[in-house]
Amino acid sequence: MRIAIIEDNQALANGIASRLRDRGHSVDVLHDGAEGDGFLAREGADLVVLDINLPGMSGIEILRALRRRGDGTPVILLTARSETEERVAGLDAGADDYLTKPFEMDELEARLRALARRKNLVFAAQDRLGALVFDRTSRQVMDGAQTLEVPRREIATLECLLERRGRIVSKAQLIAHVYGTGADVDDSAIEPHVSRLRRRLEGYGVRIRTARGLGYMLEVDAP
Repeated sequence: MRIAIIEDNQALANGIASRLRDRGHSVDVLHDGAEGDGFLAREGADLVVLDINLPGMSGIEILRALRRRGDGTPVILLTARSETEERVAGLDAGADDYLTKPFEMDELEARLRALARRKNLVFAAQDRLGALVFDRTSRQVMDGAQTLEVPRREIATLECLLERRGRIVSKAQLIAHVYGTGADVDDSAIEPHVSRLRRRLEGYGVRIRTARGLGYMLEVDAP
């Protein structure tokens, strides 16, 4: 599952992201409200963890813009205050749930699982890739009972392509997923990871197509 975290407290955002990635999810982290709104408009997500108090654009403004676009993505709001007025404003703007800081990670995960069940989303699962299986929890690629040796950054590359299966993924999107949003890394850095991953997947019914000047796209044969 692809989860977007829009939170300006970098330590908190990275802590949530690390926990969710350990559970096998693809996570995008943004620290600015305007950037978060643009990301959701362009890329979308399966679930959104959204702070109310953000620079550039508030969480309430982001939420209202999301709903005006007709986007029903489940959203859980994070707030540092516990006043009823703020919670009501968030729910009225279209939030599905909220959590008041500080909170326990276990509670956040439980609320995300509940949202996923209500929206019929798969919160943790294995993906079949042609003749292979990708286990999101262990972040391993398996050929039957055999686990393929795939380095961490190639796994992250595969996760990003898999979340957008059948769509073109830009080098910038892959860089952000593999190295982190805002990483000072040249776009060409992703090319060796894609090339090696492509060779590993050959013969299993999985292909990484190059869209020259645009990016890459994952194609998977029907089982």
